[in-house]
Amino acid sequence: MSRKLTRKKRMAAMGLGLALLAGLLSGCAGDSGKETIRFTFSKREAIGFMTKLVADYNASQDDTEVVLDTSGVDVVSASFVRGNPPDIALANYNMETSRFVQRGALSDLSDTQAASKIRDDLQPLMDQYGTYQDRTSALPYSIMASSVIYNKEIFAAHNITVPTTWSELIAVCEKLKAAGITPFYATFKDDWTIAQGWFDYSVGGQLDTLDFFEKLDGEGTEVGPDSSVSFQKDFDQPVTQMLELARNYVNKDASSRAYGDGNLAFSQGKAAMYLQGPWAFSEVAKTAPDLALGTFPLPMTEDPKDLRVRVNVDLAAWIPEASKHKEAARGFLEYLYRPEVIDAYNKSQLGFTPTKDAAGVPDPRIEGMVEYYDNAQVYQGPSVLVPKTIPIMNYTQALVFGADPASTLRTLDADWARLAFRQ
Repeated sequence: MSRKLTRKKRMAAMGLGLALLAGLLSGCAGDSGKETIRFTFSKREAIGFMTKLVADYNASQDDTEVVLDTSGVDVVSASFVRGNPPDIALANYNMETSRFVQRGALSDLSDTQAASKIRDDLQPLMDQYGTYQDRTSALPYSIMASSVIYNKEIFAAHNITVPTTWSELIAVCEKLKAAGITPFYATFKDDWTIAQGWFDYSVGGQLDTLDFFEKLDGEGTEVGPDSSVSFQKDFDQPVTQMLELARNYVNKDASSRAYGDGNLAFSQGKAAMYLQGPWAFSEVAKTAPDLALGTFPLPMTEDPKDLRVRVNVDLAAWIPEASKHKEAARGFLEYLYRPEVIDAYNKSQLGFTPTKDAAGVPDPRIEGMVEYYDNAQVYQGPSVLVPKTIPIMNYTQALVFGADPASTLRTLDADWARLAFRQ
């Protein structure tokens, strides 16, 4: 008898809870009279900025209520499988997103005003992850550029100018060592810092990475020592130079130092240069807010015309085909691409705006990259062009820890050929 009563109480409580939840949900939609759209945003460092932006948009008009979703990429992927994707997203544009593009899961944005504002020379960065028919499946929103971060105060104190060739870079390193200063602060404990910085900057400073990977795709299962391109042939020289820097011009405890250690040490002036992206600036500023920092491309050849900076599409906008609120989502898309909105966002994150009428980049910390970005002297890092099933970060870490370069690059070729066979 008591069990039945307890069960009845539980059922009654559950029913009351569901009724209250339904009432709350209906109130959220019904009270405002607005069409609700779900907006997925993937950059955790900018959630505060985007929360305010969404609130401003909701308050600016009476038609649409935008609900911000920051649940992450795994949840978004699962939502496509369930047939309930977000109505619009601003997310990192990478191999994960390419699945949605290549399967036609994203709607065509080519007829939007936002699409007409995008710089034409950035299209290769979007196409590298595939296309679908004649669609414009996604639009770049924030381009993040990375290069050598350097301590302007150390450079000035030792009368050092920014190097523009490989031999000049080595001369700078030798001059710093002679003065008792560590040229580069390295954080080899974290494999991603090697892949993103040391490996990507070295390879991208010598090769056209998009062209290389396009040809590599064409080789498929035949990638190897006799193919037109291969890791062991084309990456040998960049990796050799990377290891020259990594073995001779870094802190002695590099193998045990992680990203957080690097930010702190660099803020304390323990090295003159740091191979990190602009996300490190805010971390360094926590300890040394007034430290004068700048950026320059890592020179890998003897020709200054080869200088380029690493870029990635940090955020791209897309609207799924399965969205039941496409028009409302498009209205919010156009708002996101208003000059005062997109410029403000990129300024806050030290990113570059991908539109033709973008405002200048005033922050002195990234001024050294502006001319290269403006002239499309950019490259995509090879580490993000390698599918995640190939452990490229582990391989780059193994290299700086002493693995044989020739053997490692042969393994990369074999991995690529094996993956091509499976596909």
